[in-house]
Amino acid sequence: MVEMVSRPYATAFENFAAGNPDILCLSADLTSSCEIDGFRDRHPDQFLSLGMAEQNMMSFAGGLGLAGFRPFIHTFGVFMYRRPYDQLMASIAYPRRKVRLMGFLPGVTTPGGMTHQSIEDISVMRSIPNMSILETGDATEVESICEAADSIDGPVWCRVLRGSVPRLFDTPIKVGEMRVLSEGSDVLVVTSGITTEEAMRARSALQGAGLSIRHLHLHTIKPFDHKALLDHIGSVRHGVVTLENHVTEGGIGSLVAETMADAGVGKRLVRLGLRDTYAHGGSRAYLMRYYGLDALALVRGIEDLTGESYGLTEDDLDAARVDEVHSLVKAEAL
Repeated sequence: MVEMVSRPYATAFENFAAGNPDILCLSADLTSSCEIDGFRDRHPDQFLSLGMAEQNMMSFAGGLGLAGFRPFIHTFGVFMYRRPYDQLMASIAYPRRKVRLMGFLPGVTTPGGMTHQSIEDISVMRSIPNMSILETGDATEVESICEAADSIDGPVWCRVLRGSVPRLFDTPIKVGEMRVLSEGSDVLVVTSGITTEEAMRARSALQGAGLSIRHLHLHTIKPFDHKALLDHIGSVRHGVVTLENHVTEGGIGSLVAETMADAGVGKRLVRLGLRDTYAHGGSRAYLMRYYGLDALALVRGIEDLTGESYGLTEDDLDAARVDEVHSLVKAEAL
């Protein structure tokens, strides 16, 4: 059974920021929901509550960056780019301020529906000049996200997991690299965030059915190592399947498609994710099944790519589950 870590961000941020007066913790009235309430209580001199005024918060953070501070902004991802987009562009991205945007509730990790689910944030951030993008996929990456983001000279968009998070990896994020989780020769699978655990389940079952899977996990989406990806694509027979907790337009599926097109790669690509739709409310497990973001959807996508059926059922994938309970925990609530 995989280790589950409770509120890894709370501990990681405090360990990283405490005692460093240049780092300021900003909250948009979602302090406990972003696991920084303990930091607020123990380090009040480094904490600022800007209230439900995200446009002002972006401009304020840009000013702090100009003054030499390194603000870490905390709120739900949707509230950090949809409402204050102009201020994010003009006050943070354009002047290349060292502002770290810690966006919680990526994709369908919340039952809050479209108002709380940031399903197109990667598309938006990839198009913004000077912006870097990191995404956490397990507790180890959550624990290392602050140091990784703060190593970047410029603004950084971070997709952060909260609550009870599985530990899948034993090494921290190395900005600009990708994790090679298996080195098969038939199909390349590219995932990020919570879809990586699903792909690990599918990979286990598919390998048992005789298919050799090469699996890449992306924690750094921008900047991106295109050459490394092309080398991996060249190492498989059939092609590529991407699976993401995001819309299929503009995310890692598009990133892979652009890389293949620019290099003239003629292999097939199957992109899995939210297909031109918002997600409704529900548990993470339910939403991932309903919208085709889980291990079963990945198996079907690989079957589409190869033109073969591997005879795998939901029961086969349940037997390969990395953990049986965490996708249903209360931490998904608002």
